[in-house]
Amino acid sequence: MIAKTPKPPYYAVVFSSLRTEGDNGYGQAADRMLELARQQPGFLGVESARGDDGLGITVSYWSSEAEILAWKQHAEHTEVREQGRATWYLACHTRVCKVERSYAFER
Repeated sequence: MIAKTPKPPYYAVVFSSLRTEGDNGYGQAADRMLELARQQPGFLGVESARGDDGLGITVSYWSSEAEILAWKQHAEHTEVREQGRATWYLACHTRVCKVERSYAFER
């Protein structure tokens, strides 16, 4: 699904990752992180895709940088990030962006 975001400005966190082989509990952890993120103040939505080659991109949208930082510091999120580095990812990059403009088309 395409996230329904408000009129800019707001923030986007772009998380790009290259997965290791096998699930190894990744699916369950990802579902839990989405459930938890949706409960966080300032969370606006998320979009995610993963290719057959293991490359994934998840973009989460937030009202402010402070709320992004609070999510980053959330204890359960921190624990899962560490598990990701140890088990699920060959590489990952996080980029935080301010959305100044947005354009949309829908049928």
